[in-house]
Amino acid sequence: MTGARTTVVVITHNRRPELLRTLRLLRSLPEAPPVVVTDNASTDGTAEAVAGAFPEMTLLRPGRNLGAVGRNLAVERVRTPYVAFCDDDTWWEPGSLRRAAELLDPRPRLAAVTARIVVEPGGTEDPVVAELRESPLSGPGWLPGPAIGSFLAGATVMRTAAFRSVGGFHPGLWLGGEEELLATDLLRDGWWMCHAPELLVHHAASTVRDSTARRVLGLRNTLWFTWLRRPWPAALRRTLELARTVPWDAASARAFGRAAAGAPWVLRTRRPVPPAVEAQLRALERARRSSGARRYVG
Repeated sequence: MTGARTTVVVITHNRRPELLRTLRLLRSLPEAPPVVVTDNASTDGTAEAVAGAFPEMTLLRPGRNLGAVGRNLAVERVRTPYVAFCDDDTWWEPGSLRRAAELLDPRPRLAAVTARIVVEPGGTEDPVVAELRESPLSGPGWLPGPAIGSFLAGATVMRTAAFRSVGGFHPGLWLGGEEELLATDLLRDGWWMCHAPELLVHHAASTVRDSTARRVLGLRNTLWFTWLRRPWPAALRRTLELARTVPWDAASARAFGRAAAGAPWVLRTRRPVPPAVEAQLRALERARRSSGARRYVG
């Protein structure tokens, strides 16, 4: 029954070998979770391969690359109280989904639990885990782990109702650091998130990942998030700090240019957080300056 309480959602684009490996591993989990896959307009036969090899899984084919919003489309099909996000190059350790449900069940204001991540094939801990473990945020005593201010979509189990209550991933950001905006809206609404180190996710980074394109998107979205949710003094200070500290190359120039081009819609939809949430964001900002997992944004 615990397995039936969590649905796994995966988005993918042109990563057929990685996705098929992940789906095989998800199929073998003892929790036997339902799985929903959104194929973001792959051209490498991904959708056909999934339909043929995994007919028991729900396959969505929106016909265009929705980025992170492909998860929103998948969550519309979820009928379980919890949704486990999974990338096409990550997979959950057997038993972790069951344990995540056990952590969420008795804590109705806990929106999400984020797992420890190990990098394969070596099994070494991902550098971002230290940032989760050493989070500067303080939370209520009932949290089962350190309070965190954001999460990793490839390694998080979330309360379905909490995800839906804030509208899911923002369509304006598309992909790249999209979790920060959703997490901040959860904090604004009084939800909590925590790191649960007893949960485990494996990550074997795709060999077809375009790291430069991801850096451009990540920096652009960091700027947009800053302008969307931070009070103006903090937004200006953070923008100047990023301009001063990121590697100033063609990728950074593209990111700043694309962010500036999007300023009109950002300003139209801007909704700054209240002082209590801004204090949490400042604490996270200070801690991330020394994080080895955040060097690409400053």
